[in-house]
Order: sequence, then C-alpha cells, then structure tokens
Amino acid sequence: MEHPIPTIIIGKKGPFIIKGGAKLIHPDGREELRDGTVALCRCGLSAKKPFCDGAHKECEIL
Repeated sequence: MEHPIPTIIIGKKGPFIIKGGAKLIHPDGREELRDGTVALCRCGLSAKKPFCDGAHKECEIL
C-alpha cells in the first residue's frame, strides 16, 4: 500500500502545517511518529517546541 505524500502548508503567519503525518527526529536521536496534521513552530516562542502552541499570535516576528 502506498503512503500519501505529506503536504506542508506555509502561510503568511503562524506555524508550518504538515498534513499526512510526519516522523520527527529529535537532537538526541529519539524518533516520534505523528499521524494526521502536525503544526510546527516557526516563531521560536512556543513552550512546546518543535510544536506550535499559538505563541505566534502574541508576537510581531511573523
């Protein structure tokens, strides 16, 4: 069975949205599989990095 190609949506503001799941590899080598939709922080202010927690709404970086 073929896997769908994940789609990355880059908006003018906010996180990078990955649809179709993703495998994240952390600096310590730990691998984390995520299904469905994943929102990755790009403002650097999230308390849940690498995931978005909505902190970008309070900053003027993006």
